Amino acid sequence: MDKILLTRAGQESLNAELKILKSVERPAIIRAIAEAREHGDLSENAEYHSAKEKQSFIEGRIKEIEGVLSLAEVVDTSRMSGTIKFGARVTLVDENTDEEKTYQIVGEPEANLEAGKLNIKSPLARALIGKEEGDSIEVRTPGGEKSYEVLKVVWR
Repeated sequence: MDKILLTRAGQESLNAELKILKSVERPAIIRAIAEAREHGDLSENAEYHSAKEKQSFIEGRIKEIEGVLSLAEVVDTSRMSGTIKFGARVTLVDENTDEEKTYQIVGEPEANLEAGKLNIKSPLARALIGKEEGDSIEVRTPGGEKSYEVLKVVWR
């Protein structure tokens, strides 16, 4: 299987979520299922079915996180420099609107566009790889062609 790239912060975030799921969420849902069973007929017990559904989600998420962590290759971005690559924080300016945005290029499990975490497999991230401050890129997006200039590259 292929390694899954994670930043140190991404690994810590997944480990924290896993700890909460195992130590808080799982015991709580087990108690909720036990309480719902005490209410009698399970075939028409909405609380029971809801709790079982939530338990299924929790167990699935635990397996998903454990799978990601078992394949994870954690990249220490604090020692990196040079051209844009995995882990870089990149400030871009849209050459048409002059709007500035900052993204960190991260692995798929920690990608979250609203939080400025850009999936390394995205068209924008692929276009940025190997570029440096002052370079211009063009990216085909669902909304059409976009042109950006790289203003700043920061490693943390």
